[in-house]
Amino acid sequence: MGTYLNPGNGAFARAVKTRYIDKTGLIGVINGTIDTARNLTCVSRPRRFGKSYAAQMLCAYYDRTVDSRELFAPWKISTQQDYETHLNRYDVIYLDMTNIKGKTKPESFVSFLVDAVTRELLVAYPDIRVGNAFDETLVSVVERTGRRFIVIIDEWDVPIREFSDEVGTEYLLFLRMLFKSSATTAKLFSAVYMTGILPIKKLRTQSALSDFREYSMLRPGSFAEYVGFTEDEVRGLCREYGVDFSDMKRWYDGYELKGVGSVYNPNSVMSAIESGEFDSYWSRSSAADNLLDFIRWDVDGLRQAIIALMGGVSLEIDTLYYDNDLTYDTRDAALTMFVHLGYLTYNQAEHTVRIPNEEIRLEFTRALRKTNNGETLARVRESDKLILDTIHGNAEAVATQVGRVHEEVSNPLNRNSEASLRAAIQVAYFAYKDYYLKLEELPTGKGYADIVYIPKPGKDVPALLVELKWNEGADTAIRQIKEKGYADGLKDFGTELLLVGIGYDRDGKAYRCRIDRWEKPD
Repeated sequence: MGTYLNPGNGAFARAVKTRYIDKTGLIGVINGTIDTARNLTCVSRPRRFGKSYAAQMLCAYYDRTVDSRELFAPWKISTQQDYETHLNRYDVIYLDMTNIKGKTKPESFVSFLVDAVTRELLVAYPDIRVGNAFDETLVSVVERTGRRFIVIIDEWDVPIREFSDEVGTEYLLFLRMLFKSSATTAKLFSAVYMTGILPIKKLRTQSALSDFREYSMLRPGSFAEYVGFTEDEVRGLCREYGVDFSDMKRWYDGYELKGVGSVYNPNSVMSAIESGEFDSYWSRSSAADNLLDFIRWDVDGLRQAIIALMGGVSLEIDTLYYDNDLTYDTRDAALTMFVHLGYLTYNQAEHTVRIPNEEIRLEFTRALRKTNNGETLARVRESDKLILDTIHGNAEAVATQVGRVHEEVSNPLNRNSEASLRAAIQVAYFAYKDYYLKLEELPTGKGYADIVYIPKPGKDVPALLVELKWNEGADTAIRQIKEKGYADGLKDFGTELLLVGIGYDRDGKAYRCRIDRWEKPD
């Protein structure tokens, strides 16, 4: 049992001794690719989404130097038809790139990796021939044993994310030498599974490893349910531990993966269960370290896009031109990168992004308030002031600010629409998360309230019921609230409620606001 060759099953054995959600179905997916033209797999997910657990599970299952039958017996994979066919039958090369990074200098990364694996191969098979290139050494092992390798690479993209372009390119070319379609690749590997944060880096305009089948937060494919917790799994955990599911959903739901729907961050869910507190556990990992750097500069309108996202707006993006690294020169490239890092969720059908949940919105709020960009800070202060103006009944100031934001953020081609005004309201009030929860199209009374801001626990502020009227007056909006009894349906959300009517006259381009105070009857 080695560090890089056949690392055993100890890591997975430790994982299942705690509360383990069964993800062994992933093994069945990989089994279906073994010794086929589809045997090169790259799965990218944000930090703390269980990628390392998955890699350790695969090592435990395939490693021929251990007997994992009893370890896997309680789990779903043991019921699959080909379970015995591949169980503990392969030499496994396991590369944890984060671990390797800590052992060598960046410029020596590839040579250290090759030397470390070669040393363990020589211990296991002393009579093999060490070639001038690493693949020649592997060929000698396969000829000696008659077995092809399974390669599992955890955090494969560390050299791309953390080293210079020169080192990253050298590393990509090394991987390409091993895994580019050729007779040698087919001879050496029964299957390869790579996991990381970023999709495979492009060299010029093409993927450096074009023969890999990639599964990401944009296009998860058959791996959607195996990295992260599904909604059914989270419901089960909440029942088991007596945790409020609605709070869990608000804090950690929101990632949309085609085929399974909602996916939750496993680390955050389990941290909330273990601590008994709903909070941002994202900020306690390195995942949040660079968010401030990413949003500090306004590249191609990125600042305005983030403010819109903070208000709850979904933005359409084109993911095509993102180069799969931590650089960007357009708004869409930056937002695509945020999807891969876990800061945004992507709707594949609509090609839109949004902030997924309370946890991530809190991280954006913290980052925005720490930025030294003067214009960004001004927008934060403006949104804070708008909320205070609303609470204090300063209707004229509210109308002025909403109008300014609407004129700034709306497209002239679709400005004259209620949807455009609604988006402007969301952008203008983007700082609401410090005080409120937001509900849209809330069924109440005899209809649907446009936007409702409910005070967060412990916040001594009134609830806000906002009704929009396109090409009509603010008085009409207030009258509709009262006639349809919207306020009556909100009587359990606090002792005080403000009725906020906002109207827009498209001909005169005039914005009007009226704020009435409604108090719950005794």
